[in-house]
Amino acid sequence: MKAFAPDSKMYTLLGGVFYPTGHIFIMYPTAEEANDAERRLLDAGFSGDSISLLTPDDIHTKIASAVIDNDHMPSAGTEAATARHYEELAREGHHAILVPVPKAKDAELAVAALKGTNISYAQRYRLLVIEDIVGQANEKN
Repeated sequence: MKAFAPDSKMYTLLGGVFYPTGHIFIMYPTAEEANDAERRLLDAGFSGDSISLLTPDDIHTKIASAVIDNDHMPSAGTEAATARHYEELAREGHHAILVPVPKAKDAELAVAALKGTNISYAQRYRLLVIEDIVGQANEKN
């Protein structure tokens, strides 16, 4: 797993809010649980070079700071509220992983691999759609 290094394509043009199209952003209460999730994804065939780990500090400085610093800016959707929620969980010590899922079958594979894990929050970012996947992945087999 690599450290999170965002590129400009992961942010909206208006306001620079985090919106990594073609990725799943998954939060876990602890770093250990995030690392375990990566192991499950590797076992399912994902590349460790493509999965990023985000620490609580990464979430604060690289994701939530855009909406915290620009709370007065309008948002075209729910991405600002989502970033605020990430920040709340990060303040509690939650870590996250960012997994590229360019195709629907990749997203389905990731959800299946993470089924039953202790996900605190997860979103799949598609073009103009954020999909809540917590319920899908938290189902027990």
